[in-house]
Amino acid sequence: MSVALKDNQPAQDAESDHSHSEVVTEANERRIRFVLIFTAAYALIQSVGGWYSGSLALIADSGHMVSDAAALLLALIAYRIARRPADATRTYGYHRVRVLAALANGGTLLLLVAWIAWEAAQRVSQPIEILAGPMLIVAVIGLGVNVAGAYVLWSGNRNDGNLRGALLHVVGDLLGSVGAIAAAVGIMLTGWVLLDPILSILVAGLVIRSAWGLVTDSIRVLLQAVPKGVDAREAEKGLMGLSSISEAGHFHAWTLTDQTNIATVHVSPAPNVDPLELPPIVADWLKKQYALHHVTVQVDRPGSIEPREE
Repeated sequence: MSVALKDNQPAQDAESDHSHSEVVTEANERRIRFVLIFTAAYALIQSVGGWYSGSLALIADSGHMVSDAAALLLALIAYRIARRPADATRTYGYHRVRVLAALANGGTLLLLVAWIAWEAAQRVSQPIEILAGPMLIVAVIGLGVNVAGAYVLWSGNRNDGNLRGALLHVVGDLLGSVGAIAAAVGIMLTGWVLLDPILSILVAGLVIRSAWGLVTDSIRVLLQAVPKGVDAREAEKGLMGLSSISEAGHFHAWTLTDQTNIATVHVSPAPNVDPLELPPIVADWLKKQYALHHVTVQVDRPGSIEPREE
């Protein structure tokens, strides 16, 4: 939290450890690196196995694995970038590089989903032979890889947002492997090869959900929209409800990166209130209400803040 006082009054920083850097946990970074290597390697094995067996479901699931490997890579990049200090040109550091990478990743995955849907439609009308045995072997290997990866991530720091996100991706992969095993067994027992394109559509649904989330969240961050759960008008009304504040306005909030939300706001003191008392009061209220941990407060003279246009 920091404060800026209008009319040439000196600004002060209320925190001695003012920093935009994220906390980096080396043990969690090692966990993500380990799971990334195995996930990427298995995605390659799965794509080759899908091509050999003729299974579109395996190819689709390999796309899901690639998406999760990309998510793991982005998490790893976030750790590395967080170590780079801000400078005079990039005062917030390099956090937005991860957002750009996520946007590119999401866009590529949407194209992959379109291809899977097209190919599945073709196979429904013209079924092809599926080698269920190789398909089952590859799917079982994938299940083992995903179970191991989930355990490695689950045993890490539960308060790490990067690690939690990576764990959710791996659990999604695990479910995809279970589905591929079920489809392979079903084809072996019944010979109904339509199970393969049907499963590929289901897996594509998992991919499109994560891909669409990447795209929309990245665009939201790049457009500097308010963080989810934050309402600018309600924030200003809430601040004006505090006894020490007479006016509040010009509230802006945006996301720097996953775990860092930033806000600025103008306030005016109520009668007989010391202006220097307002910044910590405002910052504490915004932290409790909206989890905004970095707030810049400008204290203006009473009557100088224009109301927000509806």
